[in-house]
Formats: sequence, C-alpha cells, structure tokens
Amino acid sequence: MPVSGVARRKHLERGRAACARRAWDDAYASFALADRTTPLVVADLEQLALCAGLTGRVEQFLGAFERLYNAHLDAGEELAAARAAFWIGFRLYGLREPGRASGWIARSQRLVEKAGRDCVERGYLCLPAAQRHLGSGECEAACEAAATAAEIGDRFRDRDLSAFARNLHGRALLRLGRIKDGLALIDEAMVAVAGRELTPVITGLIYCIAIAGCQQVYALGRAREWTSALTGWCEAQPQLVTFTSACHVHRAEIQQLSGAWPEAIEEARRVSARSPRADDPGAGGDAFYQEAEIHRLRGEGAAAEAAYRKASQAGREPQPGLALLRLAQGDRDAAASGIRRALGGTSDPLQRARLLPAGVEILLDAGDVEAARAACEEIESIAARFETEALAAIAAQARGTLLLAESEGAEALGPLRRAFTGWQEAGAPYLAARVRVLLALACRGLGDRDGAALELEAARATFERLGAKPDLDRLDTLREEGVARPHGLTARELEVLRLVATGKTNKAIAKQLFLSGKTVDRHVSNIFTKVHVRSRAAATAFAYKNKLV
Repeated sequence: MPVSGVARRKHLERGRAACARRAWDDAYASFALADRTTPLVVADLEQLALCAGLTGRVEQFLGAFERLYNAHLDAGEELAAARAAFWIGFRLYGLREPGRASGWIARSQRLVEKAGRDCVERGYLCLPAAQRHLGSGECEAACEAAATAAEIGDRFRDRDLSAFARNLHGRALLRLGRIKDGLALIDEAMVAVAGRELTPVITGLIYCIAIAGCQQVYALGRAREWTSALTGWCEAQPQLVTFTSACHVHRAEIQQLSGAWPEAIEEARRVSARSPRADDPGAGGDAFYQEAEIHRLRGEGAAAEAAYRKASQAGREPQPGLALLRLAQGDRDAAASGIRRALGGTSDPLQRARLLPAGVEILLDAGDVEAARAACEEIESIAARFETEALAAIAAQARGTLLLAESEGAEALGPLRRAFTGWQEAGAPYLAARVRVLLALACRGLGDRDGAALELEAARATFERLGAKPDLDRLDTLREEGVARPHGLTARELEVLRLVATGKTNKAIAKQLFLSGKTVDRHVSNIFTKVHVRSRAAATAFAYKNKLV
C-alpha cells in the first residue's frame, strides 16, 4: 500500500538511523517501504543495496545495484555506473554464475575505458582477475593483479580497495609458500579491519578470505585468532546474514580441532539449516562435511555417512573423511579406492596435503607400504615448502607412522615426539592423543611397557573426554594384544613369523604381503632380536612352542 510523504520521510529517517547502528534488517525494511511511493535517491538506494546484501537478499541486492547502474548512466556518471556494474559482477562470481558475472564486469570495463583517464575503478576491476588467477592456481599472476589494485587504492586513498587487494595478495603469497610475506600483508589488511576503517562488505570479505587462506596453509594460530574476531564482529550485528555461514563453518573447524565437538557440530548445523543461496553457496557442503567428521570421530557411522553424502550433493569433496569411515568399518578396499581416487583428482599441493595423511594410514593398513612411503615423502616435501608448524607436525606424524609400520620403533620415536609437541602446542587434543597411541606402540615394541602404559593412559583420558568411541575400542584391542603378546612382536611381525614358520622365503613373504624385500628382511631381523633366536628354524620352533601358529 502506498505511503504518504510524511510517512515516507519517517521511513527514510528510520532506515538511516538503523544503518548507523548496523541494524541491517530494520534498515532494509524502512528503505523498502519508502521506496514504494517514490523511487529512492541514489544515496538511499545505495543504502538499500548495502542492507539487502548484508541480510542475504541476493535478488534485491542485484536489483538495487542494477537500478544504481542505470541511474548513473542516465545522469552521465559513467565511472559511478562502472562501480555499480563491478559490484553486480563481483557478487555474481561469488554466487558461481560466471556467465552473468563476466557480462557485468565487461560492462564496467568498457565504461572505464571509455572514460579514458586514471581512476580508482581500474583498481577494483583488478580484483576479479586476481581471484580468478588464484582459483586456477596462477598465483604469480594473482600477485601481480592484486599488487596493481593495492597501488591504485593507495594512490586514490581508497581504504577498501587497498586493504582488500593486500589481503588477496597475501593469500596468493601463502599459496606460493611465501608464508612470512603472505601473513605480513594479511596482517596489514586486518589492522584496517580491526580499526573499523572499512565498509561492512569489505570487512566481511577480508575476514573470510584471510581465515580460509590461513587454514589452507595450516597457519592455525592466525586462523583461530581471526575466527574469534570474525565471531565477535558477526555477533555485534545480530541482523547480519551474509558472512555468518562462513563464520559458523570456520568456528566449527576450529572447535573440532580444539576438542569442543558438541559445539562444533552445533555450529555446522546452523549453516546446513539455512538456504545455500542466502549466503555462501559453498558453505552448506563445508558444514555437512564438518558434521560428518564429528559423527565419524564419535563412532556414529550411519549419521556420518548421511552427512558425507549431503556434503557431496552440495559440491564438497567427501574425502578424506569418507575413506577413513570406510577404514573404520573394515572395508579396506573401499577406503583405499576412495583415497586413491581423490589423490588422483588433484595436483594442488595444499589440497593434496589434506588427503595424504589419511592416505598414509589407509595404504599402510592395506599393506601397500611403498605407496604409503611415497605419500609420506610428498607430505614432507609440502611441509618443507610451506613451513607452518601444523604441516611440520603432520609430516612428522606420517614419518613416525611409517617407521612404526616397518618395525623401526626406535627411529619412530623422534618424529612422533615432534608431532605430539606440535599438536599439543596447536591446542589439538585429539590429534595429540592419536600420536600418543603411536608412541605407546613404539615403546611396547622396544620393550618399554611402563612407557607404553603411560602413553595409553593419557590417550584414553582424552578419548573418553571427547567421546571418541572408535579410538577407545582400539585402545581396548591394543591392551588385549599387549597382554596376549609378552614377546613384544607387532601384528605385522606376527604375520611374518607365521609365514616363516610355514617355510616361505623372505621373497615369497614380500610378494604375499605386498611388501618390499627390504621391509621383510627388517621384520625378520626384528623377530630374531625380540624372541632371542638366530635362525629361521629357531624362530619356527618359538612360534610353535608359544602357539603362535
């Protein structure tokens, strides 16, 4: 119903006041009511567009900016029209509509070129190019585009452009392995965010890009710090919709790492309950994946499988979590096939870094030691390139796991201790407890039963607190094995001893177990040492005497 002139003025006043206190939904409602009688002037239409964007009203946001574009064109304000066209295209890229996005960016570019003069809009048009280069792995080109945008922003004293461009430049440097330089640029952009120097949209974008970049290279301290800051920023604006899904996903990831599993699953569910188009279309898949991970770690197989399926339907790669679920279910073939398929589908080192640790675990369980060794070496190469503490812990854990599987318990202790320290310092109790189990196995293999018992006791306390049922079940199995195997042989060594007792040669054993000849030689040598024999015949007699065959 049309409103009177007096009422319209009141709606405008209320809308402007609501904007000032960042009550975005109230502001949108007031501006929309005022707009029903007489179209808003440009300044108020810009506020309507801002409020629509921040409250997740995607179509209204795009419609308002299209009106701004036409209004500026009609007034002969071509650079202002170019700015409006840019924001339409930029938002459409975020919504994964590249065709429409490209068309609007081309309109913006044409208007800027027609103006024929240096302008800040040229800097804004560098941003989509930087993001496209970053998405396709062309990080050097992304650095160049972002640096150009930052220089233009500085020259025109446009704080939004300068900060956003430096943030993108920093993320590109992280991807190149220049961690110190990348974090320095991101820190600089975050100073502007913390100082409230930037508009709300740019502030939210910088938060999300910075956190995602730090999580990608395992700069966990920064990711935790900025996720906390993003949470505070979102909570200070209760009517904010855009950016809150990303915030919930980031919080869920940090809470899972920190051992707050009930809180993590609750955060993830807040996202999955919302419309994916209202905010980040990729957030739904990420949220389902996080939910699946908590279910898997708690031993809730059916719920985990359902959530992994939903993540996949939303476009999120369900690996490595799904493969680890299959491994826990005893389906080694499915686990190995799943992780191999995922690894075969990406060459990006940081994406592979998320898959390779599970690959080591699964491939060792499948008996493919050579493939596990190759995966371990690749993790170490990635960790050396990107040089973050968490990646160093991942690499050390992989190396320790591999050495332990090869019955090199003494050599495994060093990397496992480094991994434990790394996860402990990162505030990751579950991952630290998993390493403690490996340390216990190494101690047990070396005859240090007191050391093994202490590590298992500490690991059990953590698993019980977290509700990690599969890990608790494994501890019960390990305890039974420890009692039943006073000789100290590992499960693999027992397997080799049984085959020795049948008269098989090392070469035949290696072929049957899919191991290298060198690995079998080492297993046989360790068996001789642990059971105090000097020959295959004596080892066979020991096996029969102790009813191991």
